[in-house]
Amino acid sequence: MFGVSLTRRGRLVAGVCVVASVAAVTAGGRSLNAVVVPGLVALVAGFVQLRGIDPPGVRRAGLTDGFVGEERTVTIEFTGDSPGTDLDRPFLASVRDRLTDGLVALDGDSETRLVGEDGSAGATRRAKTLTTVGESPARYHVRYDERGVHRVGPTRLEATDVFGLYCRQFHLARRDTVTVYPPVHSVPVWFRRRLSGGEGLDASRQREAFDRLREYARGDALRDVHWPTTAKRNELVVKAFAAESDRQRVSIAGETRLAADDDAADALASAVASLGLALLRDGVGVDVTLPGDNVTADPGPRGRRALLEAAARAGPGTVEDADAAAVRLVATDDVQVQTPGHALSFSELADATLDPETAARSNDGRPRQAARHPPADGSTGRGSRSSATDGRRATR
Repeated sequence: MFGVSLTRRGRLVAGVCVVASVAAVTAGGRSLNAVVVPGLVALVAGFVQLRGIDPPGVRRAGLTDGFVGEERTVTIEFTGDSPGTDLDRPFLASVRDRLTDGLVALDGDSETRLVGEDGSAGATRRAKTLTTVGESPARYHVRYDERGVHRVGPTRLEATDVFGLYCRQFHLARRDTVTVYPPVHSVPVWFRRRLSGGEGLDASRQREAFDRLREYARGDALRDVHWPTTAKRNELVVKAFAAESDRQRVSIAGETRLAADDDAADALASAVASLGLALLRDGVGVDVTLPGDNVTADPGPRGRRALLEAAARAGPGTVEDADAAAVRLVATDDVQVQTPGHALSFSELADATLDPETAARSNDGRPRQAARHPPADGSTGRGSRSSATDGRRATR
């Protein structure tokens, strides 16, 4: 009736009142005065309290886009009929927020994985918390477990009266989405520079034409470090010049070997995001082709966001004319990186400090360790390392 139902405690109180009423009829009126009247008053008061509650409005805060493994504190604020207005009658309620796959609700340091009505482990998870609706917002912690575009909501409220005798449920239909980006790994400077045509930039005749500031990359000359910004950010920042920013765009085509391999699609998304972001930080635009999606990203926050969103959405499949791209990524268990001058796995590339093009064999035919890629300013590897060390010391 009116969406209000008795709780277990309410049914117990109602049963006691019935038994006491029967006892009062058979044994006298003392039971009526001692038990029945207070019980009936509590039952009536609780019913009236919940009957007068209106469904509140809901607004979530703190649910921002991020990378796999990051955590957020989600705040659910409840309002009156109009956004920004307060509720006329605050009430105690249990709040459950529905989370789709890829998001995990956390309870302190433990993983709760709250589930739906069937209680199965594979059910849609719900983040549960208790709050006084209308006085304080509900809060819970969530971890981003899988990349993709995930949905949060709707919210279910289970309101109770002050005695805990009745409950009333509200379903608030508002839904919000959050984009979870794939993990990003570092890409060696020598590989990025060969893709973007950035060799020998430190010796360019256009060094006097300052363009922008960028983060330090292995092989940058110490003379290009911008010390005021380095001291402010507590990390090495170097000056980029006009010749360094005037580079070709790099085309990237990514696909999976199998048409329905979600694990390969995750590996592909990580490789595309890692390589694309590295090039964008160097001031090089990228044109990315993925199964069912194309994105053109230019250096800057907007381009980085467009690239990351495309990587978050990437699924398995193939692309046409993948061989025409400057970089072709083919994902299986690992991602194979194919360029006109290189063919190696992405896991090797992300962890590599050696330049495979300089690898050679010694006179006796045994493999010789590859030499490090020479810095762009013509200094030795030892000198570039000492320069980086000096730069780090200077920031302390």
